[in-house]
Amino acid sequence: MTATTEQRDARPPNDDPHQIGRSNGEGADRVSGHGDGGPADKRTVVGFGFWIFLLSDIIMFSAIFAAYAVLEGATDGGPTSRQLFDIDNAWVETLCLLFSSFTCGLATIAAERRNVLWTQAFLLATGILGAVFLALELREFVDLIDRGAGPQRSAFLSSFFTLVGCHGLHVTAGLLWLGTMMAQVWTRGFQPNIARRLMCFSLFWHALDIIWVALFTIVYLFGVR
Repeated sequence: MTATTEQRDARPPNDDPHQIGRSNGEGADRVSGHGDGGPADKRTVVGFGFWIFLLSDIIMFSAIFAAYAVLEGATDGGPTSRQLFDIDNAWVETLCLLFSSFTCGLATIAAERRNVLWTQAFLLATGILGAVFLALELREFVDLIDRGAGPQRSAFLSSFFTLVGCHGLHVTAGLLWLGTMMAQVWTRGFQPNIARRLMCFSLFWHALDIIWVALFTIVYLFGVR
């Protein structure tokens, strides 16, 4: 019993008794720096950080959604959503954004296979669909303003233009980002930093798609029911 105690006391102190942050391999007492038990690689760290940014963006949209829900009935005697919204136009916008999300996913797959031609082709298709979506949205805004239903007409329309316009600004930023990525892939190829930026762009574009589905459901489908 005494010998066992002496052997245990003779062992070097363990700063990590629960093996947190250490590999599970037998005899692997040190962290290698990467892989099992070590710090995550840069791609994972960048992806995690960008997810935090997206979550903060979703919180902002949630607040605007809440404001719209409160102010939807505050028309001040003006036109209501049922009188104003063109559901067919909104359906076309939705299809454009859904297909753009699909082509964006194909571009990501092509980039992982280091195929410049197909990556550029699918990114271009994503950009075209996004531009069509944005053009339809701008046309809707112009039509509403021409009919006297601008953002200053009522609290309901103010919240509508704020919510849909904020999403449109994000799409515009995404299109500018997409053009920049196409230029970088064309001139510099699939360097690690370029691949990480493509990954972040893909996450951003898919997040916009998810937000639009919620917006289409709450604003348009519920608005014209």
